Amino acid sequence: MPILTRADASIHYAVEGIGEPILFVQGAGVIGEGWRPQVESFKGEYETCIYDNRGIGASSPLSGALHVGDMVGDALAIMDTLGWESAHVVGHSLGGVVAQQIALDAPDRVRSLSLLCTVARGADATRLTARMLWLGIRSRVGTRSMRRRAFLEMVVPPSLLAAGDSNALAEELGARFGRDLADSPPVVMAQLRALAAHDTTPRLAELSAIPTLVVSATEDVITRVEHGERLAAGIPGSQFVAMAGAAHAVTIHEFGRVNEHLREHFRRAARPRLAKSA
Repeated sequence: MPILTRADASIHYAVEGIGEPILFVQGAGVIGEGWRPQVESFKGEYETCIYDNRGIGASSPLSGALHVGDMVGDALAIMDTLGWESAHVVGHSLGGVVAQQIALDAPDRVRSLSLLCTVARGADATRLTARMLWLGIRSRVGTRSMRRRAFLEMVVPPSLLAAGDSNALAEELGARFGRDLADSPPVVMAQLRALAAHDTTPRLAELSAIPTLVVSATEDVITRVEHGERLAAGIPGSQFVAMAGAAHAVTIHEFGRVNEHLREHFRRAARPRLAKSA
C-alpha cells in the first residue's frame, strides 16, 4: 500500500475506483478504513482515496504538537501525489474541520465539500458537558467490556444499542475504527487539542462558491445538531441535513443514508460544470 513521505511524517493512503476523485478525511481516533462503507459504494463510479491521519494506523507516529494545518498539508500533498487538480472533499468530525480549511486554503482544488457531524469552532466539539464527562470517565475506567459500552454510547444511537449485543457491535465498530474500543490511541488527545484550537467561523462565507453539504445527526452527543446548523448558516448556499435517529458514527451505522446524500450532492455539484462546458 502506498506511503507518502513528507518532511515530518509518512502518510499511508489507498486509492480505489475510477472517475471523478473523492478525498475522504477521517476524524479523531479512526483509521482511513473507517470510510470503507463509502469506498465500496462509490468506487464503481468515482476514484476514491482514504488515508490514515498522521499518528494513527499505518502512518508514522506523531512527533511533537499537532495542528489542523499539518493535516491540511497532508491532504493536499496526497492530492498532489495522485495528480488530482481537484476533488470532492468529504470530512467527518475533526476531518470536517480539516476539510473546511482545505477549501479555505485552496478553494480551486475542491469540487464540492461534504461536512459530516462536524463544527466550525472546534471548541464546540471538545467542550465537556456533564454527559460527555460521564461517558468519557466510563470509557477509561472499569472492565474492557464496560469501557467499550461507554464508548458506544458516545457514537451510536440508543436504539441501536438496545436492539442487539453490545459486545458484537463493539467488535464490528472496532474493526472500522482500527482498534479495540476499550483503548484510546495516544494521538487522540493531540487530535482533540488541534481541534479545540481551530475555528473557521470568521471565514465561512468565503466557502459560498463551493457546493457544500452539511450533515448532522439528531442523536449525536459530540457534534450536536445546533453545531451543524450554525456551520451551514455561515456558508451561504449550503445544504443542511439533520439525520433523524443517527449518532456520531453515522458514516458507519447509517452508511446507506449517508451515501445517498453524498451521491446526490456530488451529482448536483457536477451539473453547473457540465452546463458551463456545453
